[in-house]
Amino acid sequence: MALYTDTVMDHFMHPRNVGEIENASGVGEVGNAKCGDIMKMYLDVDPETKVIKDVKFETFGCGSAIASTSIATEMIKGKTIDEALKLTNKEVVDALGGLPAFKLHCSVLAEESIKAAVKDYYDKNNIPYDPKDFPEAEEGEEVPMV
Repeated sequence: MALYTDTVMDHFMHPRNVGEIENASGVGEVGNAKCGDIMKMYLDVDPETKVIKDVKFETFGCGSAIASTSIATEMIKGKTIDEALKLTNKEVVDALGGLPAFKLHCSVLAEESIKAAVKDYYDKNNIPYDPKDFPEAEEGEEVPMV
């Protein structure tokens, strides 16, 4: 059995939505000090409908990190902010057809980068939110995984 699925390899070799959005509605950056992966997510949100019109990412990390972020952008594009917030790292892993156990943290970072970008969007627009929706791991702290 191969270590990575065809879907993981496709998103690693041909990542979708790579880049930056100038004047983004929300930007979130997360990282894991232990593995060195860093993900930055950019959202362009329609102010009327709260639909994510465009999403881009920049990832410094391994193939699993790139694939996780790439597929996560596809999963939230065209969704509302509320729908995007509900995306879990397990759904990212499932969409990729699985990740090795030692790479599950990449899917967690993808989920957390979306949440960080949404939080930034809320902050920029003075939209109230429940802080429990945005757990922040302290530097070096492990984040929960599938």
